[in-house]
Amino acid sequence: MTVIAGRYRLLDVLAEGATGTVWRALDETDGHEVALKDSRVPPGLPADEAPLLHARRERAARAAARVSHPSVARVLGVVTEDGRPWVVTELVRGLTLAETLEAGGPLPAREAAHVGAEVLAGLRAAREAGVPHPGVRAEHVLLGNDGRVVVTGFGGAPEDDAGPAAELRSLGALLETAADDRSGPLGAVIDALLAEGPEEAVTADRAERELRRVAGGGARTPAGGAGADGDGSRKDAGSSRKGTGGSRRDGDAPRTGPGPGPRPSAHGDGENTASAHGAPPARKRGAPRRVPVLVAGIVGALLIVGALVYHVVRDDGPGAGPGAPGGVTSTVPAGPGATGADGVPATPRS
Repeated sequence: MTVIAGRYRLLDVLAEGATGTVWRALDETDGHEVALKDSRVPPGLPADEAPLLHARRERAARAAARVSHPSVARVLGVVTEDGRPWVVTELVRGLTLAETLEAGGPLPAREAAHVGAEVLAGLRAAREAGVPHPGVRAEHVLLGNDGRVVVTGFGGAPEDDAGPAAELRSLGALLETAADDRSGPLGAVIDALLAEGPEEAVTADRAERELRRVAGGGARTPAGGAGADGDGSRKDAGSSRKGTGGSRRDGDAPRTGPGPGPRPSAHGDGENTASAHGAPPARKRGAPRRVPVLVAGIVGALLIVGALVYHVVRDDGPGAGPGAPGGVTSTVPAGPGATGADGVPATPRS
């Protein structure tokens, strides 16, 4: 196997492009695998201009080494072999966005927005470091197995920079290809990225914020352009509320970003949601009312005591004989032959 600069052993080809071939290589000094890209001269370029092209690409690669951002492939160094620069970068395991789209078709809107936000964050970091991207395309975006979204292809030079507006338009074209639906809120962001008129253009900062809101399922700020309307995740928010509480349904994405009026907390339950909207917490149904129950108990006790008193007074009144069971007075008239309780003939009372 070929060894570059006495250190990097080429293993297999990862990708090929107009500017060079990217190899998976083994760094024999520390045993780590890296990505190694050579510099290819385009067909028809005069031989005396090739060294100038290689020198420009080497300067661009060394400038890219100053960029430190998780969404930019980290440049580890530049070595020379056969008069050509070879750029050493970290090896990101995964698929390019181009391979992903070819295998599975366009991405859902929220996933595409997440990719776009990470790509834009990397482009902004690189531009701030003085390393503009010549034009990001799907083959320049790596979707890492570790969840990272990484931008590659910083092989141009500052003098080739078309400007930040062109960079945003290239991102808009990328998202237009990557997203499966432009009818929702992501479509408004894409339109703003692709806009060429200054009155319709969007800043990189605003575009990244809107993309992150769409990726998180939140509403966009109602300020025209990319933030004119809310998105579908808020459209039916009122229908998920029951009574005063208005709890959030399981599985709903947390709302992020500002919008019209106060919004329920993403971690709140029904009562917290209601208080966030200025309404008092809902009263628990079926809770006993202590005062009415206490009054009812007192009234019931008084009725029972009254009934007992009535029976006692009636039993102890006139005519209650000691021989009458239960205090009941006999009303049978005394007559001849009637006997008393002891068998003695009863004597009629006068």
